[in-house]
Amino acid sequence: MFQVFTGSWALFIGMFMLMIGNGLQGTLLGLRGDLEGFSTFSLSVVMSGYFLGFLFSSRFTPGLIRRVGHVRVFAALGSTISAVLIMYPILVEPWAWTIGRVVIGFCFCGVYITAESWLNDASTNETRGKALSLYMIVQMAGIVVAQYIVSQGDVSGYALFIIPSVLVSLAFAPILLSVRPMPAFETTKPMTIRQVIDASPLACFGMFMLGGVFAAQFGMSAVYGNRVGLSVGQISLFVSAIYVSALVLQYPIGWMSDRTDRRVLIIWVSLLGGFGSLLAFLVPSNFTIIVITGAIVGGTSNPLYALLIAYMNDYLEREDMAAASGGLLFINGLGAIMGPLIVGSMMDALGPNGFWLFTAVLMLTVGSYGLYRATRRSRSDLEVETVPYAPVSAASTAVVAEAAQEYYIEAEEEIAAEEATQSAAESRGRA
Repeated sequence: MFQVFTGSWALFIGMFMLMIGNGLQGTLLGLRGDLEGFSTFSLSVVMSGYFLGFLFSSRFTPGLIRRVGHVRVFAALGSTISAVLIMYPILVEPWAWTIGRVVIGFCFCGVYITAESWLNDASTNETRGKALSLYMIVQMAGIVVAQYIVSQGDVSGYALFIIPSVLVSLAFAPILLSVRPMPAFETTKPMTIRQVIDASPLACFGMFMLGGVFAAQFGMSAVYGNRVGLSVGQISLFVSAIYVSALVLQYPIGWMSDRTDRRVLIIWVSLLGGFGSLLAFLVPSNFTIIVITGAIVGGTSNPLYALLIAYMNDYLEREDMAAASGGLLFINGLGAIMGPLIVGSMMDALGPNGFWLFTAVLMLTVGSYGLYRATRRSRSDLEVETVPYAPVSAASTAVVAEAAQEYYIEAEEEIAAEEATQSAAESRGRA
């Protein structure tokens, strides 16, 4: 892991600062919007703008990179992010913040695609798995550090808006000054959505539902905390619990996924997240329960994202794995756009705890659908070869998803080669 970091330290440090900036603006807008008197639904519209921009960028940024190159796209989008961040406290209107969030989502996605392309190019067959793990650690750590910064600042002032702008600007210096030239940018032609759904209805359905869960976590958790009466410090701790548990539980769940029936694991993880959400819904306004529930939901939903990708790959030929990742991320993005709007409406109708009912319904629905799919297609009836699990964050783009697919294929080939060598050795021994 240390060798991977030293080989791409500038990328990891730059992405760490970018994630701090992104984590800051997500939580900060929820807190500041409440102080400015924005309604819950208005804030939900603001938050959904980020995911709309992110989804569009995933389609258009690769074309921009081909036309003008990585460095120009990286610099242009980065400067736009810095400008929008310091405009938030100047234009304090829901419509202005919504436009700003769309632009921010578009730019952050483009920046991630560019940086992740450099990271993937710098990785080898031997280091790709470790690079993916370290990248996810950097992402989660950046978001957690952002929550600490929010807890130490004045939400009603300007400094907390200036800090992410400065961090984003500084993030580009180590990256642009140290990365090696990129090869021609190529993306895999995606499968149609119909083909992706046919390959694994459960993976697609789960991805759509998880989009709503992730959007609620990233966009509306601070709004929920405000509405339920938590202090800024308590909200920061609550949001941090979501992402710390997401990182910690990624690896044990991944370990289990390589050793058990993945569909059964998907069902149990989904139901655990759903019943955990019901705990906070049934025991409202208890801060300890809120933090525990945040950890349960974060620790189940985020690993479930990578688990669904691995489950989809179990039903695909190797040459289709990278193509399917684009379809899965698009489905997830659609769910993310609608997530804040629905949870905002539920919080308006049911009060702040509509936040937990929303996540409970989505997670329990995934588990229930998994049980239904078990009656429609038996794993034992198919020739299913499970591929190795790779940690992937929901904050990543299709570039990392495709890198994970390469890791799956390479790991599978290594396992097959080891089995062939062992089989040959046993044959010689019998002879």
